[in-house]
Amino acid sequence: MTTTLIPAAISVEHLTVRLGTTVALRDVSLSVRSGELLAIAGPNGSGKTTLIRTVLGLVSPDKGQIFLAGVPAGRLSLSARARHLAWMPQEELPGDNVTLFEYVLFGRHPHVPRFGGESAGDRLAARKALDEVGLGDRAGDRTWEISGGERQRLRLARVFAQSTPALLLDEPTAHLDMAHQLEVLERVRRLCHREGSAAVTALHDLNLAARFADRVAVLHHGRLVADGPAAAVLSPVLLQEVWGIVADLREDPRSGVPYLIPRLPPEAPRVPFRTPPLRVHVVGGGGSASPILRRLWERGFFVTSGVVALFDTDHTTAEEFGIPVATEVPFAPLSDESRTQHRRLLVEADRIVVAPFPVGPGNLANLEDLVPFAGRTPIFLLGMASWPHRDFTGGTAAAVRDRLVAAGARSLESPDDLLRELEPSPTSAGTDGAEPHGAAPALAS
Repeated sequence: MTTTLIPAAISVEHLTVRLGTTVALRDVSLSVRSGELLAIAGPNGSGKTTLIRTVLGLVSPDKGQIFLAGVPAGRLSLSARARHLAWMPQEELPGDNVTLFEYVLFGRHPHVPRFGGESAGDRLAARKALDEVGLGDRAGDRTWEISGGERQRLRLARVFAQSTPALLLDEPTAHLDMAHQLEVLERVRRLCHREGSAAVTALHDLNLAARFADRVAVLHHGRLVADGPAAAVLSPVLLQEVWGIVADLREDPRSGVPYLIPRLPPEAPRVPFRTPPLRVHVVGGGGSASPILRRLWERGFFVTSGVVALFDTDHTTAEEFGIPVATEVPFAPLSDESRTQHRRLLVEADRIVVAPFPVGPGNLANLEDLVPFAGRTPIFLLGMASWPHRDFTGGTAAAVRDRLVAAGARSLESPDDLLRELEPSPTSAGTDGAEPHGAAPALAS
């Protein structure tokens, strides 16, 4: 009996690509089969986007071949390639201010006859895709009027509507809060496992890649340095050699999925204080508070933090420096217990610092818990300029922020600005040249 081998949905063989004088990809060979989700990981500049654009035909290789379902990609017309591959770029500014439904309907273009129009089936596919990404009730809204995170989901809906056997997704979780990151990748995985699609997605977050991908391929300086299941590929050695980061490798006891916890460099010397240190509470999440925690700890402040999820980078940083932290379980809304912890730390704080963290429905309570302290405890809001890109609450978080500002919270741009506000002032010091940390600096109106 003869067994017929089904060709890979996408296959690249010995691919080398030059961009000007730079070799962006060097002799890369990999493939992804129907029903499989492949994550491409690597530092910035490692070749992830170049690989995707070359498979699409937007970049010409110097050497090597690309096959789509066993057919050399060069033999396929542009429309034939579009019926096989759907592409979600990293960034794409909408041109005309069309409705969300019209934008997603563009994804059906490869299936529309040359001199025909969209069919009822095409319109149904577009509506189904909008429902799939949670935007079905927004179909009549305009593309210029939605947030960055919603626009990212809209691009994914267009990819779904294209109904191709293979998908190329370049950083599909960019601009998304934690809940939507998990939701998007779960939908892509479901499309692969239940409907037999093949997907290649470039991801920066190795833990997300391990959680959702069937395989992880790692690029470094344009070379493929690892390719296989996450449990076989991810290791502290790989993170050190490719990203230059020291990490602990752990395993989720429920799923068996590996995850990496980056460790900070060796501790910097801590500045000694002769007076009781000021107590500074930092609200953050998603790694936003880590540089602030480190700087405050080094300068000798008594630092607390929360509420952040266990295994969040900010939680790891707090553990590294012995900083008390209000903790929540990963991927869960803030519980009454964690909020009680948080309020206790807030009551004890002399100053409150809000890091530029992404705010979604699950962690909005971190901001809401600050309202009773506004006007009583000095509050500093860092990174206000980035607010529109990290508010995923439809404006609810912005309203809480405005209440804090109205009550006297101050906007600062960087940890350096924060330290200038918190450090003792020699000009106003006593006979020993040090202002007691417990004394609150005057706040500008």
